[in-house]
Parts: sequence; C-alpha cells; structure tokens
Amino acid sequence: MNAEQARIEQNNSRKQRWHLWGPYLSDRQWGTVREDYSANGDAWNYLTHEQSRSRAYRWGEDGLAGISDYKQRFCFAWAFWNAQDPILKDRLFGLTGPQGNHGEDVKELYWYLDNTPSHSYMRMLYRYPQTRFPYQELVSRNSSRSRTEPEFELWHTSALAEHRYFDIEITYAKESPEDILICATATNRGPEQAILHFLPTIWFRNTWSWGRDVRKPILREGTPAIIEASHDKLGRYQLRCENADALLFTENESNLERLWGVPNRSPFVKDSINDAVTQNKRDFVNPTKVGTKAAAHYRFEIPPGERVSIRLRLTRTDLGSARASHAPVSASPTGLSSSSEQEVRGEAPKTAREARAFPRQDSRDPFSDFDEIFSARKAEADKFYDTIAPVNLGSGNKAIQRQALAGLLWTKQFYYYIVEEWLRGDPASPSPPASRWNGRNARWRHLYNERVMSMPDSWEFPWYASWDLAFHCIPLALVDPHFAKGQLDTVVREWYQHPNGQLPAYEWNFGDVNPPVVGWAAWRVFQIERKQTGQGDRAFLETIFHKLLLAFTWWVNRKDSEGKNIFEGGFLGLDNIGVFDRSAAFPDGSHLEQSDSTSWMGMFSLNLMRIAIELAREDHVYENIATKFFEHFLGIAAAMNDLGGSGIGLWNEEDEFYYDVLHTPGGRYLPLKVRSIVGLMPLLAVETIQWQLIDALPGFKSRLEWYLAYRPDLASLVSRWQEPGMHETRLVALTRGHRMKCLLRRMLDPEEFLSDYGIRSVSKYHRDHPYRLTVQGEEKIVNYEPAASQTGIFGGNSNWRGPVWFPINYLLIESLQQFHHYYGDEFKVECPTGSGTYMTLKEAANELSNRLIKLWLRNEKGERPFLRASAGAFNPETDSELCWFHEYFNGDDGGGLGASHQTGWTALVAKLIQQQGEFGTISHRR
Repeated sequence: MNAEQARIEQNNSRKQRWHLWGPYLSDRQWGTVREDYSANGDAWNYLTHEQSRSRAYRWGEDGLAGISDYKQRFCFAWAFWNAQDPILKDRLFGLTGPQGNHGEDVKELYWYLDNTPSHSYMRMLYRYPQTRFPYQELVSRNSSRSRTEPEFELWHTSALAEHRYFDIEITYAKESPEDILICATATNRGPEQAILHFLPTIWFRNTWSWGRDVRKPILREGTPAIIEASHDKLGRYQLRCENADALLFTENESNLERLWGVPNRSPFVKDSINDAVTQNKRDFVNPTKVGTKAAAHYRFEIPPGERVSIRLRLTRTDLGSARASHAPVSASPTGLSSSSEQEVRGEAPKTAREARAFPRQDSRDPFSDFDEIFSARKAEADKFYDTIAPVNLGSGNKAIQRQALAGLLWTKQFYYYIVEEWLRGDPASPSPPASRWNGRNARWRHLYNERVMSMPDSWEFPWYASWDLAFHCIPLALVDPHFAKGQLDTVVREWYQHPNGQLPAYEWNFGDVNPPVVGWAAWRVFQIERKQTGQGDRAFLETIFHKLLLAFTWWVNRKDSEGKNIFEGGFLGLDNIGVFDRSAAFPDGSHLEQSDSTSWMGMFSLNLMRIAIELAREDHVYENIATKFFEHFLGIAAAMNDLGGSGIGLWNEEDEFYYDVLHTPGGRYLPLKVRSIVGLMPLLAVETIQWQLIDALPGFKSRLEWYLAYRPDLASLVSRWQEPGMHETRLVALTRGHRMKCLLRRMLDPEEFLSDYGIRSVSKYHRDHPYRLTVQGEEKIVNYEPAASQTGIFGGNSNWRGPVWFPINYLLIESLQQFHHYYGDEFKVECPTGSGTYMTLKEAANELSNRLIKLWLRNEKGERPFLRASAGAFNPETDSELCWFHEYFNGDDGGGLGASHQTGWTALVAKLIQQQGEFGTISHRR
C-alpha cells in the first residue's frame, strides 16, 4: 500500500479526516437556483456576476482555485489584480444563459493539472491577462452573434496578444488533514515587465445574517503576516503568509449601499478589500484587523520570462485541546463575547478574549519544511497514479488519464440547498414571493442537500445531476471507490429520493426525468472495486438495490401511461435530439412513446436482475425478485419489437431502425423518423450470464425454464437460451441477431453515425436529408449539426443533433463487449461499414474506444483533435501537455465544444484508457 492509498484507507476508516478539506469551493455561486429569490424564477438575473463581489451569498460561496472544509464554512481562494482592471480577479467570469449565443459559457483560461483522492496534492493553472480584462467586449460580441455563429472567446480578443499574460500555477499540499501548504507561482509570459498583485483570501461563509444561527466566527491579525481564525465548530486556525506586504480585513456582509442604496450596518463589507486595493483606499478595510473575511496583500513587478512565488500555510492550532472543535467560543446572544462585538465595531479586542480564542502562536518557522513536504506529496501522487495506470501505457495516455481524473477530483463541490427553508425564506430576510409555493421545486420539500457532490463542471454546471453523477462514479471508482459508492448512496437516500420513488434530476427542476442509470453505475462500481480488492461490497449493493426498487416502480407507474411497457420520459437528458421539446405536453392529448425511454427501462430491468442474481448467491430470497425483473424485461422487449403484431412497436421494418412514435388520441401511431442515437439505444439493454451461475440458483432457473416452455415466443425474441454461447454464457438482449446487425450497420457507417472520434448523436444522413414535421401549422426540422446547435430549445444550450457525447458512446462500447461475450470471435461485422474490413464485436468496441481516446492524442500532423475549436487558447510553446475535457465534441473534426473545462462524464476517457491498456489495445501517441 503506497502513501496515498494509506491516506484513503485512513479517511475511509475515519482514523484521519483527509477529506475534511478539499476543492469544495464552487467556481460560481451567482446565477444559481439556490440564490434565486425572484418572483419569476429568473436565476440568471437575480444575482449577477456584477453583484457577486458585493452581495453575501445565502447557500454557498465561490472563489478562484479555492478550497474549503467539507461543509464550506471556512473558505480559502485567490484574488489577483493586474493594476489595469476595475475589479479584482477573484472569481471566474462568464456569460449567463441569456447572454450567450449558445447558452452559459465561462470566458476564462484555466486547467486542472493534478489532484489525489485525499486532496493531499492539488495543482491547477490559471491564465490572467496583463491588460484590462475584456468583460464588456465578451458580453457585447456574443450578444450580437446568432446561433449559427461560433462563440466569441477570450482568445479572440486582444487580451492575450503577444502572450501578455501571467500563468499562475496554484498548488496545495497537506502535511496532515488540517495542515495545508499553499503556493502560487506566477510567470510573466509577456515581452515587458508587468505588475501583479496577489491576494490570497480567507473567509467564513455567512451563516449569521439569516436569523437561523447568529453565532459569528472571527478572523484577526496575529503577529505580523498571520491571520488567526476561530470558529465554534471547526476550532482555531492560523494562515501564515510569508513576507506579506499587508493584511486586509473586512466582513463577509452585503454592501447594501452599493447594491440597493440602503445604509450599511458596518462600514466594512464584502467588497471592501476590492475597493481598498483597486482604488488604493485603505480606509475601506478595518484598521483594527478583525472581521470575517481577510486577505494578505503582495505586489510584484515581474520581468518578462521571470516568475515569483508566494507561500502560505493554513494550520489547525488547537488540536491538543480535548473536543476543542465543538466548544462554543462564547455564550452571548450574538455568538460573540462583548469584546468580539467590539472588534466587529472596529474597537480593539480585550486581552482576555485574545487569550481564550487565539492560543499562543508556535514560534517555529512554518516554512522550514515547506519544499520538502511539497516534493514528498508530488512523489507520492506520482507513485499512486503509476499504480493505477496499466504498465504498458505510454506517457501520453498516462498524462491524459491523470488530468481527466484530476479534473474530476477538482470538481467535487459542496452543495447546499435545503428546499423547505428555501421555499419558506429566512427569519431575518423578507419572505419569498408567494409564487414560489407553486413554482420551481415546490414538490421537493423533503430535499435536504448538504454535502460534497461530484459536479459536471464547477462553473457551467455547479450542481449535481443524477445521471451525470452515475457516469462520474465509474472513473471515480478507479481512484476512490469509497467516495464513488457514497455518491450513489446519497442520491437514493430518503432526504434526496422523492417519497414516490423518483430520483432528483438537477436544481433547475428536480422533477425532470433523468435516464435511470444509477443501477448500472452501482453494479459497475461494485465490479470495479471487486476487481481491485478481490471482494465486492455486498452491503452497498443491497442498500442501493432496495432503493432502486422504488425508482423502478415510479417509472412503471408514472411513465408508462397505457400500461403497455412502452415508456415516455421527456427529454431524458438528451435535450433537443427530437423534433420538438419532448418534455412538453401536447394540447390534443397526444403523447410520445420513446425508443430511448423504453430502452433505458429495458437496461434498468437487466441491471436490477443482474444485481438480484448477485445478491441471491448469498440470500436465495433475491431469486424471486430476479425473476420479476426478467419478466419485466420480456414485457418491454415484446412491446418494443411489436411481438403481438399490433403494428405499434418502435421498430420500423422499412428503415430497419427504432424510432420514437407519436401516439394521437385518435389511435394513430406516427413514427418520427429521425435517425439518432435514440434508435441505437436498444443495444444498451444486454446482459450475459454464465449458465453455472443460473444452475446455482434453482428458484431462478425453474422460472426461466417455465418461460422457455410456455412463452417460447418471448424467449426466442430476446435471447438465445437454448444455445450456449462462448464460455457457456446465456444472452438476454432487446435486439436479436438480425436487428442488432441492422443497427450496427448504421452505427458503424461513416456516412451515418460513425465519426473518426466516436458515434454521432444524429446521423450524418440528415445533413442532406433533413427530417421535417408539421405540428399545428409549424414546420419542425431536424438537421445534422456536428457542432453547437442552432436551435433555441432548452435555452440554446442543447447540442444533441450531431456531436459526439461520451456517456452514450461509453455504454455502446460496453454493450458491444457484452454481445461479444456471447457471440465470440466467430461473429463479425463490417467496421467501418462499406470498408470491406470485418471485426469481432470486441474489436469493434476497441476501435470505438480508440477513436474516443485519440481526441487528445497527436495525429500524424502533430495535431490534437480536441483543440480544433479552441486552438487559440493554447500556447504551443508552453501548453503542449495541457488538456481540456469538453462537454461534447464536433461530430466531424473532433473539436471540443460546450463546457470547455467539463470533466464530468468526459472523464470516462480515464476508464477507457485503463481498459484498453489492460487489454493491450490502446492507441498510442505518435
């Protein structure tokens, strides 16, 4: 066991709380649903970027390259100033959804470089222009562009001309769980000397202004260059700031005067440090050096090509006191002693207060072992990732895998949203509008979110979504299966899962329907951990299974409107892939019978069946429920494939493809003939089971034999039970041999779904043959759009009409592998279609994996495809090994699109690299 693995084990066994501090500070709290108290639910405009530096947040905090404790009570982040901007650069800037011509979009340059599961070593890079940051230009230029034009980015302005920017590398290393070493190194990449101010900032989340808990923590100056902190739950800390020019103190309170023209309660407010530095007015900060927000101030003039570093150390100082972290600081009604209240008013603190809240300072040099600890943590991180990576991986693939995992770990964020309190409002604040009780999330009053969650992206999507989260857990399980299991367990807990069984979707509408992939993720995480340790976590699997029974029942009762095993579900995370908004109700009562929804339910049935079989190995009670899900699956397969001959199945014999079907009140069934991944998703519902396992479960086996004897029509349609496959396996699948071949022929056709970089979300066929449908006199059109979509459905940030998306590609690869487990090497398909080259299904899966991986690998021209949409953002002299993991990719050239720093489900590339390396089928960098 290496040092990082030992830390993970210590954390999981609660011997050492290595997860107490981490990168849990969001990149964006403004513009979120949590902070929206408007009457019309306009979150983007209720609390804006302009207001964010002046307005205290209610439900969380944000910052630049920051960290916090696991409940985000105590925060640390960075602010910089180039002596040109009107404001400090203390948070990432981006466009709101309405401002962007393709929806919300961060307009900054940064890269996640490294992170370990215990967060013992973390590193990222932020690129800061030396000239005035072009805030207004980015807004105005994007607002003037149509959806047919690309987004206007920071690198399209002159802000980075001649490399006039600072590359600021920010690194954290933990000596112990509550002793954190912090370093920032800025390099002047420009041709001339330039000024840079560093303002490492520490503050408490405002928990005292809302009338629920008036206790107030405190920061104050210790000996020179030390900020002392005292919090009633976290205890006492010191932030030592080596060679700081000054320490600046204020309060994390709203600037009421600036925001609303109302007198401030204190002259020292949230944006006081900003004003003190940018306007050189030191009277804006508290001269007595106390408050709830503080920053060390450094100013440097950096020659071209040179670099400067600053070092800090954040350390818990009262660990020797028994239960010190739970001892109250004071018993006054305000949570402060009388001397603390004097401090807030700007008066000098009393000696007794100093002695009680802030113990004698350690006289040892806190930086004597600084470099040694940093070197040790980096070496330990290297060893940990070398252990994770297969031995035959080249340096290029290792770097991609490590950065993908680093980004996934950096986007673990504290998420705080207690819906009941949000609906009611706070005692010390005006009551929310009455419309709230009938508005967003009003039916999710039980939801109590207060923990670290894996986010899709910490700026563009700073909230969890249950189906995104399921995909995140697969690569997370490579490095921290305990955390991955905890995430899946969280979303099925009673304070998350709805009493009716539905899983929460995402904060904009928890009641939206996400694909039911949590069962698949739980089974895969179980398998990954079992492979790593030799033993799967049966208790975890059993716990998840019981809660997923409720989720499955919700689907059956709510999304099968006619009880025919053909399911609805709405957009299901695929946004604009259909002809119209699939979540919208039809005025005439028509409803959409969906290929993807029905396929997801077929897959869900098989996931739960397989989990039940695993649980039945030790408890035969589960054999009955395994049979139940086998029965459900057969019903879904029969309905989807029109076994009864009613003509209302989703398979279209003429086109040999699955389509959504519009069912009108008059009994008409209209197939919506869009060739999209919706029609490929029946491939996802496949499972292979070894016959020896079935023999070990007599109850399950007897029921299968009943179906073989009395329902041979069902068995012959969906499986090949009578014929053993490779390694004595049996196949259960929605698509039998002929239909599977038909789907694969289209899927592997370069003129349809197969791109050089994976499977497109819509067939290229629609480039020259758009699908058209007239609905209530309005013509709806679906074209093949390989990049950002031109449609305004879902706010314009919906892009499922051609690009390559990782999650569906990953599931298709797994399905091909499952089919190969049954059919073996004798079964081959033409890949690519029309090429004359035939591959086994395993080889076809490897081919798809390598096409996805090569998005980041250099081709014969030395190009990396993901950069084709953002090459101007990267400096070829310094950024040759830096990667972004985009939300999705251009279906023609592989250029990265959408959330440019997304490391959610796109981090699945780490698992693909792992798998290909283990099988010896990895693409190699040229």
